[in-house]
Amino acid sequence: MSIQDQLPDDISLNPLQALGIPIALVGAVFLSVGTQMQHRGVEVVERDRTATAAEGGRSSSDGPDSVPIVQLVRSPMWVVGTAVLGIAVLMQLWALALAPLLVVQPLGAIALVVTAVLNSRLNGHKLGAGTLRAIFWCIGGIGLFVTVAALFAVEREISNQQALTVLTLLLVVLVAVSVLWLKWRSRINAFVSIIAAGVLYGFLVTLMKVVIHRVTHGTIDWAVVLCGLGVVAALLVGLYFVQLAHASGPPDLVIAGLTVIDPLVAVMIGVTVLGEASATPVWAIIVFTAAGAGAVFGVFQLAKHHPQLKS
Repeated sequence: MSIQDQLPDDISLNPLQALGIPIALVGAVFLSVGTQMQHRGVEVVERDRTATAAEGGRSSSDGPDSVPIVQLVRSPMWVVGTAVLGIAVLMQLWALALAPLLVVQPLGAIALVVTAVLNSRLNGHKLGAGTLRAIFWCIGGIGLFVTVAALFAVEREISNQQALTVLTLLLVVLVAVSVLWLKWRSRINAFVSIIAAGVLYGFLVTLMKVVIHRVTHGTIDWAVVLCGLGVVAALLVGLYFVQLAHASGPPDLVIAGLTVIDPLVAVMIGVTVLGEASATPVWAIIVFTAAGAGAVFGVFQLAKHHPQLKS
């Protein structure tokens, strides 16, 4: 049986759904610019704290766990960056309203390329061969993933049981990251922080997809309210871990986590819980797995080879 024969009739994207792809790509550019601005805002705040502490003859911080949220809110660069990220989120939600999660969510990985170039230009860091290979693994893995997903992703009716399952998994993750922070917060580095944020944002996007799907289908009930609360919880805790990552790592590592870990988590939930890949043949599942593993490998390599983490 040929690959074409394995494609069900109800899985091809119609023109309106396909519109979600360019919208997601534009949103990725906003994501990149907003992240870069947020990062520079964090750098300014950290630099000011260090100078103030030096004048007073004391330590500037107890570690990366002490990100001063109040001071960040007072930083114009950070605030503007957050607003730009807000636009990126709105565009992402628009794309999710049009197309299956499996198709549009991984497209944010294009922001990794934009951020790497911006960060390199702004900070005068030359991207070495190791960093470029890492970016290739991230983009290549996600690109292959999206290509296959576009063939087999299916929009399904989302039941209350499925919504509750996602919320239960989110609760487990929130407990896990809380224990991580309480027990080992002084050892949390940029890589661990961005993994935690990426996982949380993966749940955030999935729950937003649930809310959008149910509202657009005229279903507003207790499940929608609970999913909305889950979105707020994942957003706040994820945002905190993003700032931890900004305080101890470069912006392109932050973007790598948010555009690789985030969509992989969202896609895994979409596949296993929401049934968006129920029509996917075995060969495509193998490609999914290999592509996802390659993208995650790229994040590890980026953390290993990035010049700002070596200095």
